[in-house]
Amino acid sequence: MKAVDTVALVLLIVGGLNWLLVGLFEFDLVATLFGDMTLLSRIVYVLVGLSALWCLRFFSFLTDNRDHRTTTR
Repeated sequence: MKAVDTVALVLLIVGGLNWLLVGLFEFDLVATLFGDMTLLSRIVYVLVGLSALWCLRFFSFLTDNRDHRTTTR
């Protein structure tokens, strides 16, 4: 499960950086690397979107009230 979390997080960061480039410079890195809406670029976009859905589960970690810094005596 940790490997899936790591891959999803990396893909989500790549997608976020791509949107940053689109917003600031109107430069779509995915389209530049893989072509404008080719099968490969669509796969990248879908994987980034699925990663975002997968990472929604991380919100449960934010609401976890347990203190993980407890000391044992």
